[in-house]
Amino acid sequence: MSIIYVLIPIAMLFVSIAVWVFFWAVKSDQYEDLDREGINILFDEDVPANKEKKQEIKKENTDDK
Repeated sequence: MSIIYVLIPIAMLFVSIAVWVFFWAVKSDQYEDLDREGINILFDEDVPANKEKKQEIKKENTDDK
């Protein structure tokens, strides 16, 4: 029964930290425009892969001449 005297303050500490983190996230606009980031991943291009493809195309074009 004496463990409750330890567990209740620890639980209250965890809850207060969780509430503080939630309000910090809302205040710092962490939940602003959730749809944009989900859509951005669909249209994200791999820049290094594109550079490699362009270099290969240039190399093929110079080899043909």
